[in-house]
Amino acid sequence: MKVLILGGGGREHALAWKLRQSPRVTEVFCAPGNGGISQVVTCIPIALREIDRLIAFAKEHEIGLTVVGPDDALAAGMVDRFVAAGLRIFGPTQAAARLESSKVFAKEFMQRHGIPTARSGHFTNSSEARAFAAGMGLPVVIKADGLALGKGVIIAETRAEAEEAIRQIMDERKFGDAGRAVVIEEFLEGPECSIHALVDGTSALLFPSAQDHKRALDNDQGLNTGGMGTYSPAPQLTAELEAFVRTEVLDRFLAGIKAEGLAYSGMLFPGLILTKTGPKVLEFNCRFGDPETQVLLARLEDDLLELLEATIDGTLARQSPRWKAGSAVCVIAASGGYPEAYEADKLISGLDRASEDSVVFHAGTRLAVDGVHTAGGRVLGVTATGATLGEARDQAYKALREIHFEGMHFRRDIAVKGLAC
Repeated sequence: MKVLILGGGGREHALAWKLRQSPRVTEVFCAPGNGGISQVVTCIPIALREIDRLIAFAKEHEIGLTVVGPDDALAAGMVDRFVAAGLRIFGPTQAAARLESSKVFAKEFMQRHGIPTARSGHFTNSSEARAFAAGMGLPVVIKADGLALGKGVIIAETRAEAEEAIRQIMDERKFGDAGRAVVIEEFLEGPECSIHALVDGTSALLFPSAQDHKRALDNDQGLNTGGMGTYSPAPQLTAELEAFVRTEVLDRFLAGIKAEGLAYSGMLFPGLILTKTGPKVLEFNCRFGDPETQVLLARLEDDLLELLEATIDGTLARQSPRWKAGSAVCVIAASGGYPEAYEADKLISGLDRASEDSVVFHAGTRLAVDGVHTAGGRVLGVTATGATLGEARDQAYKALREIHFEGMHFRRDIAVKGLAC
């Protein structure tokens, strides 16, 4: 079977890396890909917005399965268009993907179906938003309604910060149309944790837990990012808490989509916070996480293709994938200044040495005559496995020390919280 992966980040590199291992896959393409992906599969220079061209490519090359990586492609109706063209594709429809593309829609869905989440309000008028925020305790969380590359969430410590966040999002449109509405919610305390579950409409197959590190700087300081590193499993999500998530989040989600006639097929990736009163859902994501995918696929022992096809075919209940014992850790090497302004086109050295004992997934890179150059905010995801979390962490940082590019920045405390458990 020929497979087409849509996207060009670290998640898509990990998907390409894993799908190439399937004995049933004969060739993998990626559109548009990046400098690292192009070294392992065939990249095609078609932008994700060019849906007609992607459909034509899939038909011409007899693609047996297309896998959608990014959230914005799902929100644009990529899956709907491919299905209408008679092509097999993994991912939820545009209507189902609203659970990620609109935080207002997701919040209302959670409230209708009793899925535990933070107390909140949502607004399209900035004056009303400011008035509601003024009545909330501090800190208060301000979220742009739409997609904002993982950066549309601001935790305001003061009233002035809350007002400034609302002004930037709604009045100045810092995140474009994503700021047409905002969700304002109570700040929840506790460790964050990510779960991934394949959903085929009637069943959910839970993956191992992971913990992302969203802030740019050590000790969870600095601005929110798309993710600076992750590890799996997250010891904070105990067996008891995992059972709670199955019943109170996944089972309620399945009942909710059935009640509303919402055909959901694909990956569901809820972000959780483990509060003193139990896990609560911060947000829904409708695709594989980034960088969570890197550690999860590093641990998956079975054929990813079989799981994706079972999701499409509605046969997930028959699947029981095996996972490597031990842990996996991914540390992101980012451009200096990320998630704000940064310089690109910096030559990267040491990739071969780093890849000897770890897997280096490329996120924002391009391949040039003289080597691989930076081409984004998050540049690389250095991923390692080990018998213990400590071993995996040590191996990832050992590999990272081999890599250099001007302005390179990374957090030095990835997985420290896990080691403290």
